[in-house]
Amino acid sequence: MTSRIAETSADVLAASLGGAGLVLDLGAARVRIRSDVADLVDMIHKVYGGYAPEPPDAVCDVTACLRLRGGLRRFLRPQLELLVDGAVEFEPFPADTPLPLLEWGMNYALAQRSCWCLLLHAGVVEKDGRAVVLPAMPGAGKSTLTAALSWRGFRLLSDEFGVVGFEDSRLAPMVRPIALKNESIDVIARFAPQSVLGPRFPKTHKGTVAHLAPAPEHVAARRATAAPGLIIFPRFDRSVGVEVETVSRARAFARLAVNSFNYEFLGPPGFNALGRLVEASAAFQLRYGNLEGAIETITRLLDEAPWAQERP
Repeated sequence: MTSRIAETSADVLAASLGGAGLVLDLGAARVRIRSDVADLVDMIHKVYGGYAPEPPDAVCDVTACLRLRGGLRRFLRPQLELLVDGAVEFEPFPADTPLPLLEWGMNYALAQRSCWCLLLHAGVVEKDGRAVVLPAMPGAGKSTLTAALSWRGFRLLSDEFGVVGFEDSRLAPMVRPIALKNESIDVIARFAPQSVLGPRFPKTHKGTVAHLAPAPEHVAARRATAAPGLIIFPRFDRSVGVEVETVSRARAFARLAVNSFNYEFLGPPGFNALGRLVEASAAFQLRYGNLEGAIETITRLLDEAPWAQERP
């Protein structure tokens, strides 16, 4: 049995990153990471500790290579560049932000290449076999709520991608570290002190960023899909406790279509998959200023849903 990354020595991990690459199975996709950046080794060791490396010759959906730029800049003002499948996709980043560049680059690549499913911009968690889809625009509190749910009895499927199958609209996991920003970092550190947080990066274009490692049991369950359940449109608002209102199926469909990475390119398969997801789910708008209250409300909505009586 292959050891998890948390049990792998730094030297072995560095050799893998500098050679054929570290291959990770995320559930709905497989990625290969190559890098010559020494600082990245400890970061991956921490936030991907629950994963077991796949064989180096495995077929991957994305290959990401993070490397230091050459030339005089390497000494005067060190910068990093990210190659995705051999092509430079982004402007260089400062050399002290390797993990944010890698994570954002992989998000971009997976969003561009995932044509085998409908891909929503949403957090997704699961409880009792039913998925809770949390679509939101940046700044709405999606990642904070997704992280909190994942430490209160819900299984993490993804913080970034709602992976919807064409045939049955079940939600597939794409398990990755959760990118927390600014105040959310301390909120989750207090809310789930047993969680593992990577280093803080204070100078990104999104402010301070830190990555929350997924629980090892959620990584281990990355092959288990979930049936549609709830669609929750979250919005953090510190002026309220918890407020919830029903969203019509027509409105939910329209909002999800706009919040999808590839809906407009898929044609009928995307339309049908989204239609089945919305038809099988109950949709709500959730304004919250209290995490515990938001989690209790989402749990109650699941318990009150029509399919709850189907549980053994």
